[in-house]
Amino acid sequence: MPSGTITHWEPDDPTFWESTGRTVARRNLSWSIFAEFLGFSIWQLWSVVAVKLNDVGFSLTTGQLFWLVSIPGLVGATMRFPYTFAPARFGGRSWTVVSALLLLIPTGLLAWMVTDPTTPYWALLLAAATAGLGGGNFASSMANISYFYPETKKGAALGLNAAGGNIGVAVAQKMVPLVIVIGGGAALHLEYAGLIYMPFILLAAYGAWRYMDNLAGTKSTFADQVCVVKHRQTWLLTMLYIGAFGSFIGYSAAMPLLIKGEFPGYDPLTYAFLGPLVGSIARPFGGWLADKVGGAKVTVGVFAAMTVVVPGVIAALNAGSFPAFLGCFLVLFVLSGMANGSVFRIVPKVFTAMYPDDRPRALRETAATLGFSSAVAAYGSFLIPQAFKESIGATGGPELALYGFLAYYVICLGITVVAYLRPGVESVQPVPAAAPAPAPARPALAEA
Repeated sequence: MPSGTITHWEPDDPTFWESTGRTVARRNLSWSIFAEFLGFSIWQLWSVVAVKLNDVGFSLTTGQLFWLVSIPGLVGATMRFPYTFAPARFGGRSWTVVSALLLLIPTGLLAWMVTDPTTPYWALLLAAATAGLGGGNFASSMANISYFYPETKKGAALGLNAAGGNIGVAVAQKMVPLVIVIGGGAALHLEYAGLIYMPFILLAAYGAWRYMDNLAGTKSTFADQVCVVKHRQTWLLTMLYIGAFGSFIGYSAAMPLLIKGEFPGYDPLTYAFLGPLVGSIARPFGGWLADKVGGAKVTVGVFAAMTVVVPGVIAALNAGSFPAFLGCFLVLFVLSGMANGSVFRIVPKVFTAMYPDDRPRALRETAATLGFSSAVAAYGSFLIPQAFKESIGATGGPELALYGFLAYYVICLGITVVAYLRPGVESVQPVPAAAPAPAPARPALAEA
């Protein structure tokens, strides 16, 4: 029989976790990862397809191609806001089924639009925009899985869940170039990029319906969750996640076109997948390490390293060295992947400290903040390709954009040190259990 609604869920009770919770959580995590993997793959399909459009008869400018790879990011980031609240409104199992089936829209439109080189540019933009539906899946998946795991295991679980989705970018950028040449000889079949995913989408929807669960205790209203935007902590954590995930997804989207423009002697689709691959693999390691030594410590180390690596990318561009460029960018991907895991490990620490006597509220606001910050950070998939486009248009190269990213990493480093790491900083004030009661002492989050 299909799984349904669980009415009793206490993952922080060791007896419950060992006897029941672990098995159920892993089952839900497995199908969540698969659905999210497809969402990420489809979200970034146009980063692959755009590189080959002119090879099949289209006549698009560099600026138009950058718009095609960035518009899914704009839509995907925006979709993450409603997707964040969907699991608490409809249930994690129910929403995973719906969000998986919605992926048939962008895959179908892509398969249709790319077969005719006379397709107007606005229609290509529309098809690319619907790929943003895949970008929304991450927010709902992370919000849902955060309820299933105990506090001590959230970092690794969320890191694994996110990595399983993130690696969809690498798989799309590696496998789609192979798929579009199947049976075509010298011809390219770009429509296969969409068609190949359709049976897997149906499988994900069935698997979610058959094996996932809704948690009755997670039901909450929009007002219960949107209140997180009033917290200073939500915005600080979101700024950090922009530097982490925004970098990962933005660089993933821009990398193929960036290689094609800066190093025309190299096939971009031969190398571009390596970045999201190593970044995805690094993400659960960042979460695991944050569980061991603290999210703030890992995050500081990562952003400090990023401020060193970006100048290396710039130097490689100036020297015209593709091996150095690729090597530095791969390190940058690894660091951004680790930061994805470590920043998300800080979030539950923050809200547990804010609501020490109200665990249900701490869980709700943790889930809402995970979704909200991932939504804002996802705009990196739009902004980073656009920044490269503007930099190339203004100066002839991407260096100016990279200097801007470097400045932002310095800001993220400062935020982490001041708000979450510096000894004696009382950055989170607990909310009193009752209004008349005096506020308890404000603990520092040095251990976050």
